[in-house]
Amino acid sequence: MDLISNLQWRYATKQFDSSKKISLKNLEQIKKVIQLSASSYGLQLYKVLIVEDSELKEKLKLASYGQSQITEASHLIVFCNYSVVTEKHIDEYFNLKSQIEQIDISDLKDYSDFVKADVLNKSEIERNRWTSNQTYLALGNLLNICAELKIDSCPMEGFEAEKYNEILNLEEQGLNTSVIAAIGYRSSEDAAQHVKKVRKPIKDLFVQ
Repeated sequence: MDLISNLQWRYATKQFDSSKKISLKNLEQIKKVIQLSASSYGLQLYKVLIVEDSELKEKLKLASYGQSQITEASHLIVFCNYSVVTEKHIDEYFNLKSQIEQIDISDLKDYSDFVKADVLNKSEIERNRWTSNQTYLALGNLLNICAELKIDSCPMEGFEAEKYNEILNLEEQGLNTSVIAAIGYRSSEDAAQHVKKVRKPIKDLFVQ
């Protein structure tokens, strides 16, 4: 499978070649794959920011412990989970489901009520953790499509979420920075590309 060989090729890139940029065509493919990511109930309670502006990336670098990937990469992908989830968000999903599947909205009421009860009855901590978890499903797809397109990537949790939220004005939008990924093209000087991939043997990872 090409996917397996491409995943063997990818690694968490530490140094990017800042002179190389991702094409608009490839960026659109990346966006489409993220859009198709699975999420609980299909609600997709997150947004994805694509940061290319150099000045903005410099500010975010300061909130990322000075990691060079932030500014060297072609684009920085910021996954933001909904910090506030309301009945309106769920209604919007079911209205869209009604339109796309051509189902009368009244026929979806029982399912909609069930989803609302499950989601809205979670505590704030549980809900934030749950919506944040959804972004990691999308992150996985981002890493996969980048590998397929021979675009380098580095998923990152080393950042200060509160500072990201402030710089990107996320709180006023009911959003919170969950996880980020730098994407672009590796520098020829990145020593990490020559390190052998370390993964547990299949016999140790799976139980059946």
